[in-house]
Amino acid sequence: MGRNNSRRLSGSQDFRQRLVLATLTSTPITIKDIRAGEGGLRPHEMTLLRLLNNVSDEHVIDVNDTGTKVGYNPGVVVGGKDLEHDCGEHRGIGYFIEPLLLLGLFARSPLSVESARITNDTKDPSVDTFRMVTLHMLKHFGVPLEGMELKIESRGAPPHGGGEVLLRVPNINSTLNAVNWVDEGMVKRIRGVEFSTIVSPRIVSRIHYAARGLFNKFILDVHIFTDHRVVSSGGCGLYISSLK
Repeated sequence: MGRNNSRRLSGSQDFRQRLVLATLTSTPITIKDIRAGEGGLRPHEMTLLRLLNNVSDEHVIDVNDTGTKVGYNPGVVVGGKDLEHDCGEHRGIGYFIEPLLLLGLFARSPLSVESARITNDTKDPSVDTFRMVTLHMLKHFGVPLEGMELKIESRGAPPHGGGEVLLRVPNINSTLNAVNWVDEGMVKRIRGVEFSTIVSPRIVSRIHYAARGLFNKFILDVHIFTDHRVVSSGGCGLYISSLK
């Protein structure tokens, strides 16, 4: 990658955003001084590079021996069906869903990816947040919801995960709409999900009634779904969430 043909950046901040924007604008970039003296790229960032490699074509990814410098010459996001990606144990699946949503909209063909490992943790947005909030927000930008799907096959909690999520992203045939979304309005209803894995269903029921008792003091239109997962779909560890 020629020095004069790429945009030169420094540091590890906004690593995902840099790669996504470089891909969407077809701009070669070189990122140097990535945690120099601290091991360079983290495992989840290397996993993100492998994900880009799976959904793209005609691209070049060059990582030096120490992991402190990345050269990226983006190609074409081809999309594809029945793709599989192991997200690893260091970050949740939500870390990878965000760039997949953005890239999948502009791919050559519809994108269908099955991602595995951690579905819910405290570092990244949960898969429930993407399914119940983010996907519906995209319609304000002109993204059709037909063909858009995020299906939770099984849940996986840290440290080893064991969850599986199927993401389908359609292609858009036009440009996105600009949105002026300043006034958030009043809270008219509350929707949420309570889930648990490999514990007694009575625990999540107790959490459900406690949450309803709290929210009903402020608003009556409250609907909280419960999702109890047993061994076959509960991943590799115990987990309880009060609300997502």
